[in-house]
Amino acid sequence: MTMILSFTKKQLVLVILLLGIKVTTGFGQITPRVYIANKAVDKFIIDGKPDEVSWAKSTWSDLFIDIEGKKTPRHNTRMKMTWDEENLYLFAELSEPHIWANLKQRDTIIFYNNDFEIFIDPDGDTHNYYEFEMNALNTIWDLFLSKPYRNHGKILGGWDFKGLRSAVHINGTLNDASDIDKGWSVEIAIPWSFDTAPGARTSIPKNTFWRINFSRVNWDFDLVNGNYTRKKDEEGKFFAEYNWVWSPQGVINMHEPEHWGYVYFSTAEVGSLTTFEIPKDEHIKWYLYELYRNYATSADSKLVEQQKEILGQQISPKLFKHQFGWVIWTISPFTQNKISIYEDGKIEINEPH
Repeated sequence: MTMILSFTKKQLVLVILLLGIKVTTGFGQITPRVYIANKAVDKFIIDGKPDEVSWAKSTWSDLFIDIEGKKTPRHNTRMKMTWDEENLYLFAELSEPHIWANLKQRDTIIFYNNDFEIFIDPDGDTHNYYEFEMNALNTIWDLFLSKPYRNHGKILGGWDFKGLRSAVHINGTLNDASDIDKGWSVEIAIPWSFDTAPGARTSIPKNTFWRINFSRVNWDFDLVNGNYTRKKDEEGKFFAEYNWVWSPQGVINMHEPEHWGYVYFSTAEVGSLTTFEIPKDEHIKWYLYELYRNYATSADSKLVEQQKEILGQQISPKLFKHQFGWVIWTISPFTQNKISIYEDGKIEINEPH
């Protein structure tokens, strides 16, 4: 394990494919959580504290749960979101009796410390998404992934959220084992232009949604000469980390974007009562991903071409194989959109002509 820390950044990213990602295959879909991010009403000082009026009026998320949705986390975690014409803002509160961190180099493997993570897929097709990690020292690892690890895409570890601002507030003492801490909080401002070429500007997702999830990695620890370190078993191997998330994945793998939650960006100001219902076509997408996993594992077309009732309507998935691969598709009875999932896991929606 220690030899990994001496690799270059490019090598570190490649090593993640082999060692850093636990891939557990699961079928079915836990209904993702929903958060409504209303528009901010004041300016922000990014200091790790929720002192702004917009934070006071914003709604807390549900408490984070175990990544598989099976166990109650040892410590509480919750988050808030809001936005304005310039930035997406995030605030998270992490209870923690022992706050520690020792990684100080940007783009190192931050989840080797206790950390807070954000995953963003703006168009919800599970490709071309973004990952952000930070520890209690405000050390950041941010990267772009063209596809999930299962689909062998490109991983750009040198990619950065341009213009991002972040801060940590410690409610206790950092790296001091002599006392009991209350927790730490993070505040983050991400410019809307983060996913564009320099000087360009992406469109703000007003009154629509992005697929987003949040994760918190937490480790059992030992004290070595008064310093915190990840705990090892009798054979000298690190104990597995805890993974606590906002929206349950159902598997121990954050890199299945089809499970991420839905964040709806309402133009109503913070404090307003806003509702959002997950679109019906999303339920079809969840089922197509289940068929995709089944077929990718078994290559049995009989598992694909069966009628399925979704929200009271029948859908009839079809499998089309060609010289370059295959695609599973169906027509939505709700919108008449053609919804397809390809052999590399990418989802595509074509509206009727």
